[in-house]
Amino acid sequence: MSHLTDKLKKVVPEGSDPVVTRLAELDKTPWYKKPNLRLLYLVLFPTCIGVEMTSGFDSSMMNGLQAVDSWDTFYHSPRSTLLGLMSAIYSLGAICALPIVPYVTDGLGRRNAILLGSVLMVIGAVLQTAAQNFAMFIIARFILGLGIPFAIVAASSLIGELSHPKERAILGSLFNSCYFIGSIVAAGVTLGTFAMPSNWGWRIPSLLQLTPSSLQIIFIYFLPESPRWLISKGRGEEAYAILAKYHAEGDTESEFVKAEYVQIEKTLELEKETAKVGWRDLIATAGMRRRLLIGAFLGLVTQWSGNGLTSYFLARILENVGVHDNRTKNLINLANTCWGFLNATILALTVSRFKRRTMYLSCTISILVIFTAWTIASANYSMTESQASSRAVIAFIFLYSPAYNMAYNALTYTFLVEIFPFHVRAKGITVFQWFSRMAGFFNQFVNPIGIANAGWKYYISYCVFLAFEVVFVYFLFPETANRTLEELAFLYEGEEIREQKKRVEQEIQMDDRKSVSDASKTESPIHIENRA
Repeated sequence: MSHLTDKLKKVVPEGSDPVVTRLAELDKTPWYKKPNLRLLYLVLFPTCIGVEMTSGFDSSMMNGLQAVDSWDTFYHSPRSTLLGLMSAIYSLGAICALPIVPYVTDGLGRRNAILLGSVLMVIGAVLQTAAQNFAMFIIARFILGLGIPFAIVAASSLIGELSHPKERAILGSLFNSCYFIGSIVAAGVTLGTFAMPSNWGWRIPSLLQLTPSSLQIIFIYFLPESPRWLISKGRGEEAYAILAKYHAEGDTESEFVKAEYVQIEKTLELEKETAKVGWRDLIATAGMRRRLLIGAFLGLVTQWSGNGLTSYFLARILENVGVHDNRTKNLINLANTCWGFLNATILALTVSRFKRRTMYLSCTISILVIFTAWTIASANYSMTESQASSRAVIAFIFLYSPAYNMAYNALTYTFLVEIFPFHVRAKGITVFQWFSRMAGFFNQFVNPIGIANAGWKYYISYCVFLAFEVVFVYFLFPETANRTLEELAFLYEGEEIREQKKRVEQEIQMDDRKSVSDASKTESPIHIENRA
């Protein structure tokens, strides 16, 4: 028996956890002491993790612009339907782009999809800055919306597929927390420009919206392509070199990298045997239909949990509880955004240590309690104009932030990457994005109308939906913590997971007398012997 097999047997007794997970646990060296891995994570920030800065900037900017006099005057004080259209057209652009997003992401690669989305967003930001009328502003925001799903779907996939298994969940959680970096910048800029008498009071924030996308364009080709995508395209040697460089600091003989490569390759082979990698595959089996249902649900709830109210229409909410001063509105917007970034980052670095299902249940129950109290305080203010009720609403807005970020922000993309196998991962995240953008479009169009016409009574519909979220999570969410992506590939399919484990174990136990360079002459760079 080979040296590798002997060593793996000591590490992985029969019936224990899969090899890759156990080998990853044996690695006690922190990522910041590994130069190559440290560089990878550094480049991931401007190229992938920072993608959500664009979304955060957009929502906070639109929030802040409603309290910028020059913008309000230039566009003739848009309210209700017009204000809803100005916000919602961003989501409509994303909805139109989503049908082709997975084809670009899977066909051209993760990096090229990010590049395409970033170029579109730069064009949109430039047009928005130069807008001369309502129609031009709308078109610019539509183009911005066209670009964002390409970047989000590809970047969230690439983070999960490039990261070392030990840090994958944390990096996936940080993806959404970067939303608040963009939000803080936008809130700070609109606070600084709201009193400017010229149109640059709103054009400067619009111009700065191109910054995150510009960073992605500049740094994207310093980032390696997804090893899983490369293997799926028959470019195994490139994939193995990337895994060795970043997951083993260049050691091509690393047992961990060999096991990781085999696990990825065998899983992709088995996935291809059971799927034609089409949209129909998402409803082909009971397990895939359950994944699809969860992805669609997450798309809806990340928009319909009340967060859309504070993300785009905080100024109108504050007016309904007696806050009318524009400076005060912008200060509250900036303070809430900074608070959101602080708690989202802390949660992103910690919640991945806990069970996913537990965190989602804690999140939904907390939001339901806080939003119900928020609704009661708003109702009391409308009847009594009590300043205590006004302050209570503001307090609940701040309490809502960590409750929402606990799971819907910190875990959503991590969870999506975990529940969808590679061959439908881009499509699965696209489905999530489609439902999210549809819900966002509905929210952004309807919310200002509901706030204007129904006041606090409009919030009751959110309380009802939040109660439904708790029930859904309790009965339908699986546990995915502490397993590699390949170990989760057949989360709901018993026979396939048994076959996958069998193949991986057989491959790892092959004779390793031949070197990796010899193995590159066969169909994969790490096969230890020729197949029959």
